[in-house]
Amino acid sequence: MINRDYYEILGISRSAGPEEIKRAYRQAALKYHPDRNPGDKESEEKFREAAEAYSVLIDPEKRSVYDRYGYQGLQGQGYQGFGGFDSTIFEDFGDILGNFFGFNFSEFFGGETQRRSRVQSGQNLSLEVNINLEEAATGVEKEFNLTRREQCPACHGTGLKPGTRKTVCSACHGRGQLRYQQGFFTVARTCPHCHGRGEVIATPCDECKGTGLVKQKKQLKIKIPAGIADGTRLRLSGEGEAGEAGQPRGDLYILVRVVRHPFFERKGKDLYAQVSISLTQAALGAKLAIPLLNGESEILKIPAGVQSGEVFKIKNAGLVDMEDRRRGDLYVTIKVTIPEKLDKEQKTLLFRLAELRGENLNEVDHTWVQKYKNLVGRQASDQ
Repeated sequence: MINRDYYEILGISRSAGPEEIKRAYRQAALKYHPDRNPGDKESEEKFREAAEAYSVLIDPEKRSVYDRYGYQGLQGQGYQGFGGFDSTIFEDFGDILGNFFGFNFSEFFGGETQRRSRVQSGQNLSLEVNINLEEAATGVEKEFNLTRREQCPACHGTGLKPGTRKTVCSACHGRGQLRYQQGFFTVARTCPHCHGRGEVIATPCDECKGTGLVKQKKQLKIKIPAGIADGTRLRLSGEGEAGEAGQPRGDLYILVRVVRHPFFERKGKDLYAQVSISLTQAALGAKLAIPLLNGESEILKIPAGVQSGEVFKIKNAGLVDMEDRRRGDLYVTIKVTIPEKLDKEQKTLLFRLAELRGENLNEVDHTWVQKYKNLVGRQASDQ
């Protein structure tokens, strides 16, 4: 047991909480780790001190005894200094020390580890499917071919040639791990020869070459629900690749892409469209047949005198919401189109209309100049 103050070693106050203690310990462990300071006995000792300080201060009972009675109190409780390592403090940091120094901290300090690695489950697969907006509105069933790894029919997934058995790994002698000394630590690594299984296939299957899996083509059908949004991922459980040695299959993830529509714009469950009408339709009113996603149409009555930019709503002409199953609406924006070319008769009629409205097209119209003056004057009087 060291004689320095544990709080001083980690550079924290006596009121420090667990997160501050962990943070200080991580910093010290990174700074003084023997792999970063090879042959430096002082750094090695500081690393050991930091580990001992952490092991006491992170434990509420040990910390309480230490705060009240100091080193003697811990000795009276049977504490013999640093003898272990809590790897859980690195979980939130993605095992940063393990990644940095190249080993697994859960197998650190001679701790007990799992003898053999687990056989792997099947790999997940992903697929992208394109549908149009009409299909997204009604829902659709898509059929596609998929190449994935399946259990080898020749060896039934064992990877062994029929009539043979697995043999004990000669590298790790069946332990699944290789142990060696790193600094003053005993480090255990997964055996690279048998991948932690402790056994190897001496005579592999001719079909799968010992993997237990072979590639096969599979035809699948998927149902895409009505109202699905662009970018939605669908999960088909158990439709991924087969697992090793009978382990569970992986999953298949379908990324649904809804192709941009030439007429409708989608916002959630609502649809938006823009239609152009003529000058006479805007002035006199009209009836428009508006196409819908289901192939039908809806009659939209345009009142006389409608202005460009006005919006009309057609109820329940949108898409179904996948959560509450309510249907959205269709919003139609009116755009009044001005003719670019007129024949002589059309021009005559328009001049006659202007005359009837008291508009002299040959003179400069000062209407907006006067309106501007009125607006500015009103603003000044309000201030």
